[in-house]
Amino acid sequence: MCAAAGVGSSKMSLYDTYTLDNDILSLEQRKFYEENGFLVIKNLVSDDDITRFRNRFQRICKEEVKPLGMTIMRDISIEKSKFIPSEELITKVQNFHQDEELFRYCTLPEILKYVECFTGPNIMVVHTMMINKPPDSGKKTTRHPFHQDLHYFPFRPSNRIVAAWTAMEQVNRNNGCLSVLPGTHKGCLKPHGYPQWEGGVNIMYYGIQGYDENSPRVHLEMEKGDTVFFHPLLIHGSGWNKSQGYRKAISCHFASADCHYVDVKGTSQESFEKDILETLHKLYGFPEGASLKDIFRLNVQLVKGERTNL
Repeated sequence: MCAAAGVGSSKMSLYDTYTLDNDILSLEQRKFYEENGFLVIKNLVSDDDITRFRNRFQRICKEEVKPLGMTIMRDISIEKSKFIPSEELITKVQNFHQDEELFRYCTLPEILKYVECFTGPNIMVVHTMMINKPPDSGKKTTRHPFHQDLHYFPFRPSNRIVAAWTAMEQVNRNNGCLSVLPGTHKGCLKPHGYPQWEGGVNIMYYGIQGYDENSPRVHLEMEKGDTVFFHPLLIHGSGWNKSQGYRKAISCHFASADCHYVDVKGTSQESFEKDILETLHKLYGFPEGASLKDIFRLNVQLVKGERTNL
């Protein structure tokens, strides 16, 4: 049922299901997000900030700094290669909440003023990522299957959750830009699983099962500093990187502090809960019998307003 994903039903104004009434978004922008589930704001993050994020990422890759709680990921095609700390072998860092420099992204006033249009004034950071999509080895493992981010999150309502994704350089179809299926945020959370790709698929890169590959899509080609905000039910993914460079982006998921946790047992999210708990137990000794809620309780962080439920 769509209600389980937190789809709103009441209407206080012309557009209020997915956006909130304030003086930041124009009526045209609100209408676009309401109908499509995403909104690109051009040139939102400065070159100076992006340079700082890039430099910090390079220091993390070289193991010059080792922030607590951060998850470092490598592409499946290079996973078993000899590890030499470098930017070329790291495809993603997640949960950089405890890294002061990267976490600055989540507190930028220019980001938060737009986030508030979707979450309201009480804003929590719930998940962070710095993405370094490498040149593809030829196995197309740098693809990310079409998915919905809500699959990873144990809280609702979905309409008060939003992703901010900033291009750190020009992104286009050649280096694997984001692709979205407009309007799919109005649907339900769909079952996800690992796609049966010949070259394999990276861990936690779930895809929607039974997805119609002929669905209309929009390729979000963006310039450095451009930022897209999108709904957690929006179906999206990214293509493989056919260039010789590394496509970088920095991203954060925000949620209203008025959201509440839900139990994913017996839902399509239960398989993800099982996978991630097994991984965290193996790598870090995370306690058996824990839940997806327990994981997020360690990471959520208030950045604006007053803490309530999360």
